[in-house]
Amino acid sequence: MSTVDTWDPARYERFAAERAAPFHDLLSLVGPVPGGRVVDLGCGSGELTAQLHRRLEAAETLGLDSSPAMLERASELPGDGLRFAQGDIASFDEGGWDVVFSNAALHWLPDQEELLERLVATLNPGGQLAVQMPANHDHPSHVVAAEVAAAEPFRAALDGYRRESPVREPEWYAALLDRLGLTPQHVRLQVYLHHLPARDQVVEWVRGTLLTDYQARMPEELFTEFLTAYRERLLPRLEDARPYPYPFKRLLFWGRRGGS
Repeated sequence: MSTVDTWDPARYERFAAERAAPFHDLLSLVGPVPGGRVVDLGCGSGELTAQLHRRLEAAETLGLDSSPAMLERASELPGDGLRFAQGDIASFDEGGWDVVFSNAALHWLPDQEELLERLVATLNPGGQLAVQMPANHDHPSHVVAAEVAAAEPFRAALDGYRRESPVREPEWYAALLDRLGLTPQHVRLQVYLHHLPARDQVVEWVRGTLLTDYQARMPEELFTEFLTAYRERLLPRLEDARPYPYPFKRLLFWGRRGGS
């Protein structure tokens, strides 16, 4: 797989208000930790991490992300205990945190059970885990991407790869958090209905997130063909409405580690 950074902050932020809504809903579940330590896994361009830092009254907040382009946007934000670093959240295991927070990032990682076991282990006694992940993998916007990836010439270029979401059912997470000692807990599946100007804007939405995975795995010219095929197959499956109501399911959960 290519290591080229395919994240485009400007494209991602085109729907900034819509993407921020789940962040604020997740943040409302987290209790302040005056003087505490907070880590934001998959912090992106950092603006929301700065809000997290202020809202939780933390002494130290670390924003961690793998994208240099996203972190460049965050370069002017550090100060007063807020800092950013490039790193792989897939291997994050540094301990001593009062809050481990992740908004729209952990769905990129496989083996959700091992992942959450590892993250809970990084919490101090009484520490909080707060996670939001997209769970819209059954919507045509996501299903069609996998269909196009399975067609030639893309299948050969991708060596048969198709993006499959590792996100499980809400009740599975509730049972796992309970087993990991996070009580109390809050787990919910929430639908966010976004009113986009027209149905073709769904392509722009997904291009800023899901399709970056395919973009990183093929030459630029072939990805342009992929986008054309994706658009041609997707748009007939969407209602031709203005504005277009785009329903997007997300999983939000929070829990507190025992021992405080």
